[in-house]
Amino acid sequence: MVLIGVDPHKATHTAVAVDATEAPIATLTVRSDRQQVARLLAWAAPLGSERVWAVESANGLGHLLSQQLVAAGEHVVDVPATLAARVRLLGSTKASKNDPNDALSTAIAGLRHDDLRQVGLEDHAAVLRLLADRHRHLTALRTRTVCRLHALLRELIPGGGPLRIKADRAAQLLRGVRPDTAVGVERKLMAQDLLADVRRLDRDIAAVKVRIGDAVDASGTTLTELFGVGPIVAAIVIGQVGDPRRFPTRDRFAAYNATAPIEASSGPRVRHRLNQRGNRRLNNAMHLIAVTQISHDTPGRAYFDRKLAEGKSKKEALRALKRHISDAVWRQLQADLEIR
Repeated sequence: MVLIGVDPHKATHTAVAVDATEAPIATLTVRSDRQQVARLLAWAAPLGSERVWAVESANGLGHLLSQQLVAAGEHVVDVPATLAARVRLLGSTKASKNDPNDALSTAIAGLRHDDLRQVGLEDHAAVLRLLADRHRHLTALRTRTVCRLHALLRELIPGGGPLRIKADRAAQLLRGVRPDTAVGVERKLMAQDLLADVRRLDRDIAAVKVRIGDAVDASGTTLTELFGVGPIVAAIVIGQVGDPRRFPTRDRFAAYNATAPIEASSGPRVRHRLNQRGNRRLNNAMHLIAVTQISHDTPGRAYFDRKLAEGKSKKEALRALKRHISDAVWRQLQADLEIR
């Protein structure tokens, strides 16, 4: 079998093929254009039909190329950039940072690790991920815009506006402002521009929420049966997880979403610490579900109270609940597989 490592870039892609002994046997750099896949496949044809493409960051710069290779019937795996960099730095003679060495390191990483994510054609989960990301970007942009509006209101009105200000309330405050200097007039005009941006973002957020709801309904997921999981959280979970078969056990899923603690033992002392790694978007989704359940009379709130009674702090009890929720989410994802 031949393993082909690909270091993708915006303008070019560099591919290096290695054999089972990690020895490079062919190298090619192609331009990033409409013929990129045809050139790569023509180059790889003499290497044999049993080949695997290891693409660095198949969800990043290598996304389009990976999808094109899969559509052409090729076997593609995703190599995280951190893993490829680690292989390159640990190499005895190939530590120089350049495209051929990066592609070689990616190929070696793909050869050594048999648990890398296999890239498949995008499905409905990709739609949910795009919509969830769009919602996150819009809400972040709205937050920044409101913060700028708050700053101008403080310069126009003593005390400024309320902390959680809405567009109508901001408009009412601005109507009462009568600046008597050129600077004040410009500040009011800028505040009105920001207010218009807030109104536009409110409309965009409302529209994307409707699209998310429709997409979640179309997915047929049962995740929304869990208390605290609405359309947005469901879109985040499904979009980030992709194929639930990636996680055959609930422990693997908990490790991926960082709700499982990391062992930090040393010598005879056995201890665990908080996992700061993993998929932070999924971890945030587990947090949102946990906070929602704690705020209501739910089994999650009873579980949280029971942990507090056992002597755990609020943070420790919340972490335990998040792991408990992770297991419940994993079960629903597996149940969805059986329904399909």
